[in-house]
Amino acid sequence: MALKIYNTLSRSVEPFKSITPGKVGMYVCGVTVYDDCHIGHGRTFIAFDVARRWLQESGYDVKFVRNVTDVDDKIIKRAAERKILPSELAETYTKRMQEDLEELGCLPPSVEPRATQYIPKMLALIEKLEEKGYAYQDKNGDVDFSVRKFKPYGALSGKKVDELQPGERVKVEEAKQDPLDFALWKRAKPGEPEWDSKWGKGRPGWHIECSAMSCDLLGETFDIHGGGPDLMFPHHENEIAQSEAANGKKFVNTWMHSGPLRVNGEKMSKSLGNFWTIRDALKETNTQYGDKNGNETLRFFLLRSHYRSPIDFSSALVEDAHQALIRLYTALKNTSADDKPLDWNEKYAAQFKEAMDDDFNTAQAVAVLFELAKEVNQTKSPELARQLKKLGGVLGILQLDPEAFVKGAVDSVDEAAVEALIAERKAAKAAKNWARADEIRKELLEKNIVLEDAPGGVTTWRRA
Repeated sequence: MALKIYNTLSRSVEPFKSITPGKVGMYVCGVTVYDDCHIGHGRTFIAFDVARRWLQESGYDVKFVRNVTDVDDKIIKRAAERKILPSELAETYTKRMQEDLEELGCLPPSVEPRATQYIPKMLALIEKLEEKGYAYQDKNGDVDFSVRKFKPYGALSGKKVDELQPGERVKVEEAKQDPLDFALWKRAKPGEPEWDSKWGKGRPGWHIECSAMSCDLLGETFDIHGGGPDLMFPHHENEIAQSEAANGKKFVNTWMHSGPLRVNGEKMSKSLGNFWTIRDALKETNTQYGDKNGNETLRFFLLRSHYRSPIDFSSALVEDAHQALIRLYTALKNTSADDKPLDWNEKYAAQFKEAMDDDFNTAQAVAVLFELAKEVNQTKSPELARQLKKLGGVLGILQLDPEAFVKGAVDSVDEAAVEALIAERKAAKAAKNWARADEIRKELLEKNIVLEDAPGGVTTWRRA
């Protein structure tokens, strides 16, 4: 089965064929670095990290571009509140974003361009649009894109131009020829970052940066463009309009969008008190499950659903993901894997591949891992254990020490005392003192320590 991907533009699952055989150009919209990333960002970037990993596993040389928006109204406002330069604020949160995504197991991008590095490219693109009659300077000095002149506008989102209303993000300005038009270049205001241009000093609008960066780094037509569901309109719709109007050719072959994330059934919002940053979530899970164990638990939670499906985030569901991961790690703890390479013709590997080739269906791929773990537990086969570990590695999981993961957060546990009680229990069982043996099991369980007896009289333990 060849790889198939759901294309948001066509609203159908299509066979994937890269423009250049053996190579894939992939652009994923990054974040506006004015604050810490939230768990919704984590969901999106893990989804595209998995897609990238599978493309690479399938033999493609992937050029993965993830931009950084380091000049924006929100950055300027937050920097003014803190009485620091916008560039200083952006640099701080760029580093924190990179750290957060690394903790979630995301591979670093091949290229990570910043908007401020691409001002000349943006200005050249805006000039091209002006020359072709798609851009104009309004009465306020901004340069705007004329939406109605781009006839296919709305194809990605399914919205019709005549039914659109200007959104809150773009205020209606009388200076515009049409309230639906969006800014390509914003006239400079006192105290804001500014650059020289033929239209006067100013800074770029939000949308133009991604067109300039993606076309420069991947070509005027490239393979895959992705992002969160909130970017489909207006951001990605505007990217298509300005890119295709300027270059006269198709912008992107395949559009991918991750599904929405809600918290306890509600939209995540600071006003509702249910806003989770990635840092908050990592701190809590690592405290609960052990250093790095929490990282992988969050990653597993966010990838075990299909990337396009809605997902609800709650402590109970994260705990369920942790218990599920324990089952997979327990299989690896009890059976050593051989060191042979992964063979995609093997039964479970072939099933895993079929799932991932079906629009990166991680939900089905994870189901294959659990079937495989079940057989590992039954057969103790090193070959199957190797398949489990290496297939997990394709998703960026199951690479930690199995025993350490199963034991969990042991910082507050006196391991020597636990081992001493296990030894006492073994002696009690040998003396047929079943009451004392049961007492020890109960005593440890009250301390959230679970004992697991294996054949041959071997007893291991883990945190409950």
